[in-house]
Amino acid sequence: MLTIDNLEFNFPNQQLFKNLNLTIDKGEFVYLVGKSGSGKTTLLQMIYMNLFPQDGYVELSGFNSVVIKRKDLPLLRRKIGIIFQDFKLLKNRTVYENLEFVLKVTGTPAKIIKRKVFTALTEVGLSHKQKNMPDTLSGGEKQRVAIARAIINQPELVLADEPTGNLDPETAREILMILKKINRRGTAVLCATHNYKLVEQNNSRIIKLDKGKIVNTKLESIIT
Repeated sequence: MLTIDNLEFNFPNQQLFKNLNLTIDKGEFVYLVGKSGSGKTTLLQMIYMNLFPQDGYVELSGFNSVVIKRKDLPLLRRKIGIIFQDFKLLKNRTVYENLEFVLKVTGTPAKIIKRKVFTALTEVGLSHKQKNMPDTLSGGEKQRVAIARAIINQPELVLADEPTGNLDPETAREILMILKKINRRGTAVLCATHNYKLVEQNNSRIIKLDKGKIVNTKLESIIT
């Protein structure tokens, strides 16, 4: 489903990726770990093609970074759900309206919008909060809304960028359980995290960004 081949990318004063390779299969759950500044967020941006390789390519569900046209980027991004550490909710819109907005911009009919919003909020246990404004929610509830927004178009891949970074341990565990439930229903998940206690709660594949390359690793090696 996702292939990254010999990817190279540098900032003006920093070499970041060199001959980086990665494949993720349909329905797989993968943790992405690495030191601060190793490029985890940058790599996620390259997957949803907010940034582009200087060499090599990213290919997701038939969309290739070398040849994709700007007009096709929205089509690619409908196949991806993105969860941010800082939620990125629209503060002047209700929970319902935050999810509704995602569907309106793609021209989804009103009747389908209502059903999809309710389904997504039910999935994360927040159907009773649909009229709330984001500022009335706890951090964990805000992240649940962000997850609902990410899955509302039934993406093939969810990218989670430090989804538990601002949450207490118990809430972080609950968020992980939601992500695992989504994954069991067939959606691939790539979760960038430095929370190793989260990683050790299941046997998913762990990959590490190390000196600009991806290496498969085990929990013991990232803790020591």
